Amino acid sequence: MIKAVIFDLDNTLLDFQKMKEQGVRASIGAMIEAGLDYDEEKAYQDIFEIYREKGWEYRLVFDDFIKNTIGQSDNKLLAAAIVAYRRAKEATLSVYPNVRRTLIYLIKHGIKIAVVSDAPSREAWMRIYYLNLHHVFDVVLTYDDTKVRKPSPIPFKMALEKLSVKPEETLMIGDWPERDVVGASQVGIKTIFARYGDTFEIENSGADWEVDDIYEIINIINELNSA
Repeated sequence: MIKAVIFDLDNTLLDFQKMKEQGVRASIGAMIEAGLDYDEEKAYQDIFEIYREKGWEYRLVFDDFIKNTIGQSDNKLLAAAIVAYRRAKEATLSVYPNVRRTLIYLIKHGIKIAVVSDAPSREAWMRIYYLNLHHVFDVVLTYDDTKVRKPSPIPFKMALEKLSVKPEETLMIGDWPERDVVGASQVGIKTIFARYGDTFEIENSGADWEVDDIYEIINIINELNSA
């Protein structure tokens, strides 16, 4: 009997990649308008290289980009980048299709729901509040809560304990097999690969199920609970 579902946050519930891409492109346009003489596509690649090197939540990405590009800090360019990024991020941040429908179904049927994310606590909660999902989850665990990143089994064990459920009563859905699938499997949780949020073109996720729409997990739960 499935009694709980654990969700990854970014690229599983919300379209993090789209938000990040739109925010970066807006920031580049604003910096060029503010006087930066630099190729737009090269700037895009440079900024994402910084993110890949220092993490997707790295807050000084535009500071580093500006210093790398013109050799010094420039508060006019930095202000233009930050303001444009924040405006674009808020305008494009959205949940995937059928996320709210799925969460409502789970709540109505008494299935507990949790988020286990590697994002910093403040950023995760800001995204959750912006999307008006703050009242939905029974448990939200971020990197600041667990002090380790997936695929460590620690976040999953903490989630099980706080939800008061057993591994065999729980499903985990995420977009990053090396973290979400591997981590949950280590503690005996059945896993679902969110193919709709895949940004790496993964061919073999290793998950127990793969879904192209988040609402498909309802069919999985119903089949397991009726068996």
